Amino acid sequence: MDVAKRMAKEGMGEGTVIIAGQQTAGRGRLGRKWLSPPGSSISLSIILRPTLPQLAQLNMAACLATVQSIEKVTGLKPSIKWPNDVLLNGKKVSGILMENIFQGGELKAAIIGIGINAKFDALASTEISAIATSLSTESGREISPGDILPSLLEEFEQLYQELQGGRTVFERWLVRVETLGKLVRVKSGDIVEEGYAESINANGSLILRRPDGSLITVVTGESQNQ
Repeated sequence: MDVAKRMAKEGMGEGTVIIAGQQTAGRGRLGRKWLSPPGSSISLSIILRPTLPQLAQLNMAACLATVQSIEKVTGLKPSIKWPNDVLLNGKKVSGILMENIFQGGELKAAIIGIGINAKFDALASTEISAIATSLSTESGREISPGDILPSLLEEFEQLYQELQGGRTVFERWLVRVETLGKLVRVKSGDIVEEGYAESINANGSLILRRPDGSLITVVTGESQNQ
């Protein structure tokens, strides 16, 4: 992500993909670490130059591309946990991170980071074994990063071109979201809210119904099923 942001600021063209064979300081949302031993995972960043209205669905396009590529290559049925995790059998197999570059209030670039555990052995790490998995673990056969990378890039390019053409990916993304209808705890900054995930707006914000019946809109955060 750091390399991609620097290259974007230097004028590197849209669609440039930076791939890391290993990450020593991988990061996820909210400052969390993303583990990526050598040869175990897809770790890439894509330089994009979208319009401001396209930003809301850019994260959706990345999630949807990840889900569709996993299905095509493995036959597995992943789901999306709001706002940007991809799950297999309730465990995280992929995460998406988006960082934007603004100059003088104008959007100059967006960097989409996608991490997919291909053959990363989550069971070897007691820290994440209960919450993470890999494509190889879930499919029962070895799947390398190179096996899924071409499909991932092809799916994302198609969806991004659709966004540029004025089409929406929201409905296709929404049917993949497993968070809806569940009792969840959402942390946004220092604020924690609990309630039922009632709906999601087209801009990706979550509508949460609190225990007292009131509704709250959560623009971004981290959700946990209760």
